[in-house]
Amino acid sequence: MDVRDAIASRYSCRSFLPTPIPEKTVREIVERAARAPSAGNIQPWRVDAIAGERLEALRVLMRPRMSELPKGEGTEYPIYPADLNPPYSDRRVAVGEMLYRSIGVPREDKAARYRQYARNFEFFGAPVGLFVSIERSFVLGQWIDLGSFIQNIMLLARDYGLHTCPQEAWASFPRTISTFIDLPDTTMLFCGIALGHANEQATINSWRAPRAPLRDFATFSGFAD
Repeated sequence: MDVRDAIASRYSCRSFLPTPIPEKTVREIVERAARAPSAGNIQPWRVDAIAGERLEALRVLMRPRMSELPKGEGTEYPIYPADLNPPYSDRRVAVGEMLYRSIGVPREDKAARYRQYARNFEFFGAPVGLFVSIERSFVLGQWIDLGSFIQNIMLLARDYGLHTCPQEAWASFPRTISTFIDLPDTTMLFCGIALGHANEQATINSWRAPRAPLRDFATFSGFAD
């Protein structure tokens, strides 16, 4: 797939088909993603991929956890700034409304919204779950490298006809997940990534988050015609 098409067709898929994905495919995607740029070639990423019975065991583990701790265990890093100002706060609110509108859940139905949020912890039905982690001692430069690596995973998935959903929601259960995948104490869970074939019939997959026009975030000067 042309990289332009991969970028254009990538979206956060929130309903997957149960069709299994071969381990060979997952290995190829993760291995090729490691060509991401990395300052000093540190390569600060760690991936734990789970599927089959192992993934089902995690789903079983998480179901009571959601009732016990509906807001999670607390993240080890801030996902959003404490004061998120416009236009960024407006974009966040708008995309949330688009998501819940697609499945017919009004703002006032908090229970239904929470049930949809809880689907994060089932990887939205995907047959493969990836956990991406980073050393606690690493700083902003390595976190940027990690983002490049994650983007590579998502774009490479498109080349295999697959879709993904990057999920920082998993960071709200760092103790549970770190224990489950046996992360060293020196390593911090960053996110999960759901991987599989999209359920194209699901209405929650029917919308796309808008992007700001180029003029809102870029300037160009000094170019010859």
